[in-house]
Parts: sequence; structure tokens; C-alpha cells
Amino acid sequence: MVRCWCGKQAITRTSWTSANPGRRFYCCPDEGSSCRWIGWYDPEMSARSRMIIPALLRGRNELEERLEVAIGDVWKWKIYLVLRLILVLIVYALG
Repeated sequence: MVRCWCGKQAITRTSWTSANPGRRFYCCPDEGSSCRWIGWYDPEMSARSRMIIPALLRGRNELEERLEVAIGDVWKWKIYLVLRLILVLIVYALG
């Protein structure tokens, strides 16, 4: 069990800074307290990891954005097709 300078049990968080992307660390559970203690859970990353991980995260974020747009397009097409089907049924019923 890891304790901070306050004597409280430290919690684990993940750093998403460019210097330590994805690296886990211990910190004081009282966010904003004067303790400000941190200790690294994971070992230091290699220079290559620090280069690759941010690029992978950017790529994943771009793919998530594209997926959201595609899902919106699918809903538009579904609505369009349902309306077209209703129109065809109305024309067929009247004709």
C-alpha cells in the first residue's frame, strides 16, 4: 500500500501529457490539496514509446470522429429510406 505525504492511501491515475503519455502514477486522493505528492507506478518510457503513443492516440481520436460522422450519415439514410418506403406505399395504395 502506497501512502502520500498526508498519510492517506494514494490513488492511481494515468498521465496523458506529451512527456508521459499513458504512464500511470500514484497521487494524493485529495485533489487540489497542498500535499501534491506523486510517485510513478510505471517505469519511465523509452524515447520511441513517447514518440509513438501520442501518434497512436491522435489516430484513434481521428477514427472516432470519423465513426461519429458515419453513424450520423447512417441515421440520415435510414430516415430517407423509411420516408421513401412510406411514399411508395401511399402511391401504391392510391393508384
